[in-house]
Amino acid sequence: MKKLLLIIFLATAVLDAQVSFTSQSISFPGSTKRCVVDMNGDFLDDLVGISDGVIYVNQQNTDGSFTLKEYMTQSSPYMPGWSITAADFNGDGYNDLMYGSGNGVAFALSEVGALGVNYNITYGNQYVFSQRGNFIDIDNDGNLDAYMCHDTEPSVYYINEDNMPVFYQGGLGDYPTGGHYGSLWVDYNNDGLMDLFIAKCGSTEGKRINELHKNNGDGTFTNVAPEANLDSSSENWSSAWGDFNNDGWMDMFNGINAQMQNNTGSHELMKNNGDGTFTNVTAGSGFDNFEGKSREHVTYDFDNDGYLDIAGNSNMIFFNNGDMTFTPATVGFSDAAFGDLNNDGFIDAYAFGTIFYNQGNNNNWIKLNTIGIESNTNGIGARVELYSAMGMQIRDVRSGEGFSFMSTLNTHFGIGTDTEIEKIIIRWPSGIVDTILNPEINTTLTVTEGETLMGLAEHDLLQFAIYPNPVKDILNIKTNDLTNSKFEIRDLTGSVILKGNAQSGKINVNHLQKGIYILTFEQNGKKSNTKFVK
Repeated sequence: MKKLLLIIFLATAVLDAQVSFTSQSISFPGSTKRCVVDMNGDFLDDLVGISDGVIYVNQQNTDGSFTLKEYMTQSSPYMPGWSITAADFNGDGYNDLMYGSGNGVAFALSEVGALGVNYNITYGNQYVFSQRGNFIDIDNDGNLDAYMCHDTEPSVYYINEDNMPVFYQGGLGDYPTGGHYGSLWVDYNNDGLMDLFIAKCGSTEGKRINELHKNNGDGTFTNVAPEANLDSSSENWSSAWGDFNNDGWMDMFNGINAQMQNNTGSHELMKNNGDGTFTNVTAGSGFDNFEGKSREHVTYDFDNDGYLDIAGNSNMIFFNNGDMTFTPATVGFSDAAFGDLNNDGFIDAYAFGTIFYNQGNNNNWIKLNTIGIESNTNGIGARVELYSAMGMQIRDVRSGEGFSFMSTLNTHFGIGTDTEIEKIIIRWPSGIVDTILNPEINTTLTVTEGETLMGLAEHDLLQFAIYPNPVKDILNIKTNDLTNSKFEIRDLTGSVILKGNAQSGKINVNHLQKGIYILTFEQNGKKSNTKFVK
């Protein structure tokens, strides 16, 4: 291992919305560099690069530097030439990868052994002209499955059977000659089930008609795009879904791609009416006269003002004015992966060897790390609601947005000038609902499924830190006061492995097996959780 220093200031783009991005290059091997996600279990966003036989991970350190680690793997005939997706498919606490190539799909599944984590490459011999891929619990059994768009045939999915992917084709994106490009899983009708939208592209009309597959809750899906007014025939490679007007319903931006085969269609901003239908509100939105195109369209609150912005259009971010209109600002990147790459609460970008750091502003924020117990370990498919003076905001926890890149699995909210959050509600795929009252702002919360079923007044989650993480022998607890404190350590199944008095500030974990654990620190009725790696 060696610690890498970020070098070479390339440019600073100053935006009208009072945030700027400063670009820095980073020395990073790997032929494919398009993934921002935590890979070592500390919830800090890392950078992932792929070459045949090697997975490169630039692990983010708490001081903002990066440490390069190399994981040797078997050779694979399929590389992530078209897309890469990450999540904890096998439920061991470490995120796995799915590669989408022009002729097949491969998985890099983590294995925890005596020497730490390694990755096993597994793949089938099925022909798949891969496009966007996602990890999602399709059958709602608490385990993640995987979905992959197919360009020339019906799309495919992989059901998780004993932590191994089992291939299926058809039933979700069935157009016989494909055209399935940008899949995104979203709960568009607020029924607690994740539905599937496919942004489509192709040289013929049928291949270009977008699809919205409603989850019926019984293992079946129905394409309701015509009834929903989302059956556009514009040529799209991706769509961005978010609640752009903060009314509690997911809206959609359908962006035109940069490599249109027939120059068909235009950008579309679609407002969710809350009754299963959408209204085209592009006129006057700022997108109606915009001609820039992109393969990647994603949404984050880049200026932390409490309204989701849209990135991916010809080196521009469209900043949300809060009324379903958007103001464009030029930045130094277009197609990128996104996450918080210095843990300051502002969303940064990463594109092909360059980090674009968001310099931030005075707006407030909060981030959440979700740990599923009955649901999948990432909490993918959970709906997160935040309530503050400005109203309600919502997010869905997703794996795989845009067209080909993988962005953070952490949930991020900006709250503008609000100085308090009334509550946060997490509705897990299992049906469990957690409520956190009055959480502290400008910090990151780790929430484990089921821990706050009754709610915690004034956010009775203590502020504390642990080190080192990963740990070998002694785990240290750092907080203002250790009086009357105690701890509990659980594995990712929820089983209590160790508990005791924490007043010394030191916990001996030497006898624990290598893996990821949840530490609950409690004092005088207040408690908080964090995750650590052994």
